[in-house]
Formats: sequence, C-alpha cells, structure tokens
Amino acid sequence: MTKQAVWTLAEQFDGELKAVSFELLARGRKLADKLGTGLVSVLLGDGVSDAALEWLIRQGADTVYSVQHPALKYFVCETYARTLESLIREYQPAIILAAATSTGRTLMPYTAIKLRTGLTADCTELDVEEGTGNLLQTRPAIGGNIMATIKTPDTRPQMATVRPKSARPLAADAARKGEIAHIPLPEIPAAKTRVTGYRRDEADALGIEAADVVVAGGRGLKKGENFGMLRELAERLHGAVGASRDAVDRGWISYPHQIGLSGKTISPKVYVGIGISGAIQHLAGIKTSETIVSINSDPDAALHQLADLSIVGDAFRVVPEIIKRLDARKGAQHG
Repeated sequence: MTKQAVWTLAEQFDGELKAVSFELLARGRKLADKLGTGLVSVLLGDGVSDAALEWLIRQGADTVYSVQHPALKYFVCETYARTLESLIREYQPAIILAAATSTGRTLMPYTAIKLRTGLTADCTELDVEEGTGNLLQTRPAIGGNIMATIKTPDTRPQMATVRPKSARPLAADAARKGEIAHIPLPEIPAAKTRVTGYRRDEADALGIEAADVVVAGGRGLKKGENFGMLRELAERLHGAVGASRDAVDRGWISYPHQIGLSGKTISPKVYVGIGISGAIQHLAGIKTSETIVSINSDPDAALHQLADLSIVGDAFRVVPEIIKRLDARKGAQHG
C-alpha cells in the first residue's frame, strides 16, 4: 500500500460511479506527478462492480481502495467519516481531495476535525509548492471578489474539496494498469443516524451543473420578467437557465441558477451568455464549457473575448429571432 500518496474520493449512488469521481482524478494526477507519488482513488459504498472500478484506473488512478458494505450503501456521515479516518490513519496519505458536493462538504470537515488537520473548501485551483510539498489551495473569498491561496504547512494530511465541473476528466486509457484493493469495513461504532429516504432539492432539480446546454442571463436583460425569453430558448435547446451574480443580486432569478465563483461552476457542451458583460468571477465558472456563445450589444464585453461565437446586437431582437428560426426548422423537419 502506498503511503504519502494523493487520494481522491470517488462518489457513487446505487452502485454507479458519479462523474465527479473522474474529474477529481484529473486534479489528483497532476499533483501526484508533481510530487512523484502514487494516485489512489478511494471508494466507499456498496454494489460497485470491479468493471466500474477499472474505469478509475483507466482515467488516472494507480490504485483503488474499495471499501464496500451494506452499511455504506447510502451516505451517512458518521459511518463514512469513521471508515475514512481508519483508512487515513493506516495508509497515511499526503493529500486528500473530495468534490464540493453535499457528500464532500459534509464528510471532509467532519473527518478533518477528527484528524486535527486543515481543510480548504470549494477550491477552484490546486498546485504544489516547490520544495515543501505543501498543497496550494486556491478558492474565492470575500464574496468572490478576491482569490485566496491557502496552505496547510504543519499538519497532514492536507485536505481540500474541489468544485464540480472545474476540471475535465482525463481521456480513458485502456492500456493503463493498476491495483484494485478490496478492504474490509473497519470495526467502527454503529451510526446513530438511520436513512429513511432521499429527495432532490431545488438546486438538483434545476440541473445547470449537469445540463448539456445552459442559457444564462445578466444585467443586460434589464428586469426579471425578461428571463422568460431565456426560458423559451432553453426549452427549445433542451437546456437549463443560468444567471450572473448581478441578475441574482437584483432578485430577477433565484440563487441556485447563479454561475461563477460565488455560484456554480459548469461545463456544458454549449453555454449561451445573454446580456452578460463577463466579470472575471462569472468567466471562472464557465471556462471549461466546450462552446461559448455571447450575445451582447456592447462590442467590448469581456465575454465576447472568451466566446467561440459572438453576436454583437440587441438581445431583445436577437433571442426572439433565434427562437423563431429554431421553431421554423423544427416545423420543416416535421412537415
């Protein structure tokens, strides 16, 4: 078993690995290579097949530690934290990364306290300090107005949660070889919590993080009622509606739609920004999008500079025209 390795936590639900598991491997691979150590993916759960675990190796892991037991089928913080703490004390990793999901944001602080070590939450960038091996953990601070880089020089392991969709998974390599180690559930006290069921909250239902197409609006829409045309466009494109912080602060749309350092990081196939100037905080939340489209009457809007396709024009004329042409194309296809 590799000590002083970089660990990433894989997430699963009903035996299926979540996409964020592979995003974290891309982050971890870079750090492990820089430190000259191994990369371990840690899976706590139940019912995940070896075939599924092999994909963790194909996409960056050197070793997979798999702890599977009916007690780990659903996320219960006490059980997961005690299991993870036991593994950490035995195998002594240097760095542990988890996703800034509801699981990671609950599990990692609980575990860090038990280990008396540091934790930086909601990181957007990670690196290793030359000469010390300290993890450089960069995250937005003061409402996203500055970026702070944090170190944990005196305690180990170094722990961080990372924003989902802030990195692309590595390409799968069928030739990569690695080890899958099945580790028994440690002897830990039974949890006092009992799972009775799950429900999806509003943010999950909106789905902007998982959507292939996101249509987002900003201050240029002038008032909340004008988000109606964005919803129409998103419906035609089978996408979700997002927003800039400015639009959310003005009360035009609710916070779960917010994109950027103080909102959500997204990585859709197509992002369409309408009436969004392109503040650095917003651009950081969309930079991994495959194709970026900007619609803004200001030719100097920062979003135009990042976009793959820029339309300089009045959104109140451009967007209805796009909807009209999409409807016409659909009608022709069914005619």
